[in-house]
Formats: sequence, structure tokens, C-alpha cells
Amino acid sequence: MKQIFTAAFLLSVVAASAQSGQYHVSKTFAIAGDSKWDYIALNPVTQQLYAAHGTRVNVLDKVKGDSTGVIENTAGVHGVAFAVKAGKGYTTNGKSNTATVFDIRSNRVLGEIKTGTKPDAILFEPFSQKIIICNGESDNLSVIDPATDKVVATVALGGGPETAVSDGKGNIYVNLEDKNEIVKVDARTFAAGAHWSLGKGEGPTGLAINTATNRLYSGCANKLLVVMDAGNGHIVQSINIGGGCDGVAFDASQKTIFTSNGEGTLSVIAAEGADKYQTVATVPTHKGARTLVVDPATHHVYLPVADYQGATKTIVPGTFRVLEVSK
Repeated sequence: MKQIFTAAFLLSVVAASAQSGQYHVSKTFAIAGDSKWDYIALNPVTQQLYAAHGTRVNVLDKVKGDSTGVIENTAGVHGVAFAVKAGKGYTTNGKSNTATVFDIRSNRVLGEIKTGTKPDAILFEPFSQKIIICNGESDNLSVIDPATDKVVATVALGGGPETAVSDGKGNIYVNLEDKNEIVKVDARTFAAGAHWSLGKGEGPTGLAINTATNRLYSGCANKLLVVMDAGNGHIVQSINIGGGCDGVAFDASQKTIFTSNGEGTLSVIAAEGADKYQTVATVPTHKGARTLVVDPATHHVYLPVADYQGATKTIVPGTFRVLEVSK
């Protein structure tokens, strides 16, 4: 019986390893602070990780996990983006309806900009060379010029924006969480255009783009990743993912899509062509690990998370951390 049990156990380990593609949580970085968290970002200049939570952004060495700095006084901070040529970074502060501007190398705070209501996701848009902020409660985008740190446009969307991406060719795409749509925005005029239904996808959150195939990947609350043609809004495919997804990332060189699922898994999907996709791994992470960033150089994925006390939303002190997933 012992030999049979051992053989069965070994077979189960091999099967689990094959299913996950050997992706696993390879490191855990502890972070000071016990507040609610949201996005994590990678500084393309310093290669440091920026974990937004509570009223601060913790800056970490991505290899050792050591603290290398803190950006304070960012009330209700959600996300961070970087304007490399301008030498600046920006945070979205959901409780103060502002964006904090800081030096991209030293993290020294340079100023604060008024935005729309409840600024959330943020990105640097390469075609216009502008910072784009999704304002969740005022249903619009704030467009900031890094040269002046002024809001140069406000784009009405007709719904609550959750995440935005750019194709780098003059088009911005925004998930409207309350409308189950993606809206296309012109990066030349900053005017909203076509609204495209996500079909069976409900409550879209995370969004990524494959610029080589012109495909959008929208993570939805009802456990679907919707693949959409960014040219015409046609739905190519709907792929099953884990529950509680709030982040989607695309590793262009590896042709791999990652979705961070708050249920405690990371879905890994191979983009085998513009219209062909295969789930290659479902990686155990930790309950609540719902956002992510992928490092294009190492192909490692980073997810912030903390433990909750029972069924409450109270964070267990000393448990905030960043998980690193790799092969």
C-alpha cells in the first residue's frame, strides 16, 4: 500500500507541475504598512518596484525586495506611471482627487495636480507623450502634459473607467466597468469614439494589448478574459480565468498573457496567434492577489497582497507583501 501511495503521490506532483508549466511563487518581499493596496508598477529607468497602498507608495529593489524609498502623502493611492523623457513619475490619489508628481530617479516629490473624481488607473501614453488618468467616479479621463504638469484635456466617457491601454499609434482603449464595454479614444484629439460591447464579459477590470496582433485582452469579473480585435471591436474569443481578476498583463516577447485573480490564482495563457489562445498554467498565489506587473526583461510577475482577519476587510498587521512568480 505504501508503494502504491508513493507512486500516486509522485504522479499527482508531476501532473500538477505539468499543468502549472512550473510557474510558482519564487520569492516573497515583506513591506511595511497595513493599509489597503491596489496597483504595482515597475520603474523603467531604475528597475524598482512601486507598490501603492494606503497613503504611501513603497519603492522596492526587485531582486532583493529591500526598501529603497517611500513616496508619502498619497491619500488613497491607486497607481503609478512614468514619463521617462520628462524624468517624472505620477501617482493617482483616490481620496484627495490629485496626482502626485515625483522625480523618476530620486522619488523626490515635485508637486501635485488636481484630477477628476477618484483617480484610479494611470498610464503613460507614448503617441501623445501624455499621462492618462482614469477617474472612476467622474466617468472621464484626465490628460496631463508632463512638460507643464497641467491637465490639458478631460475626456468624457459615458461610463466608469477602470483601466486604459494604448497601441502607441494614436489610439487609447478604456474598460468601462459599469457598462461592460471598451471605449476607443483618439490620442490626437482626446475625444471618445466607438463603444464596443464585451459580449459575455461582465465588470471589466484589467486590460492589456498585444500591439503586434492588434488584440485587446480584457479581464472580467465573471471569470472571463475577452479577446477583442482593437480595429473593429469584434470579439475573437472568451477564455475562462479565475475569479476576482483585477489585473491583466501581456509579456510581448514571450507572447504570454497573465491575469491576477483575487481568488488566489494567476492564469497564464499562451497567445499562439492573433486568434488562437491556450491556457498553459493556473498558478496558486494567495487570496487577494488581484493586481500585477510583469517584468519584460526577466518575465517575472509581481503581485501585492496581504492577509485579512477572517471574513473582515481588516488587514492582519505585518502581512503586506509582494509575491514574485517565475519559472
